[in-house]
Amino acid sequence: MKRIMIDASKCDGCKNCALACMDSHRRDGKEGVETLDFNSPMTVARNEIVCGVNGGYLPMFCRHCTEPACANSCMSGALQKDEETGHVKYDEAKCGSCFMCVMNCPYGIPKISEDRTKIIKCDFCNDRPEGPACVLACPKQAIYVEEV
Repeated sequence: MKRIMIDASKCDGCKNCALACMDSHRRDGKEGVETLDFNSPMTVARNEIVCGVNGGYLPMFCRHCTEPACANSCMSGALQKDEETGHVKYDEAKCGSCFMCVMNCPYGIPKISEDRTKIIKCDFCNDRPEGPACVLACPKQAIYVEEV
């Protein structure tokens, strides 16, 4: 099983990972971070960089937890752990918009969509054979994929 791992000591807060995530999940048919519309509610990263307590930066990514609180609290079955990949997958069609996942994730990762009809969550860029866009965009290799 592959997971996104974090070495916060290498993160310089550049946010290339967030921009790459936004670009890889856009639905407007355009490509390239220079064409992102930051005023669009569809332009949302599935990760974020927060300021750490000691002045550094802390990349916040879905951990695709072994015992995912988000999936365990999902009453509709929209979030389920894939036993083969270990990733927590989201089925928007099943989502009841109760947002229990948002309230129960200890990392604050699932986000409520602008129209409040679904969540926005890391999908490990499963449609990208080269791997997660965030990992590929990190110039410091602060985030990386590791087999666990």
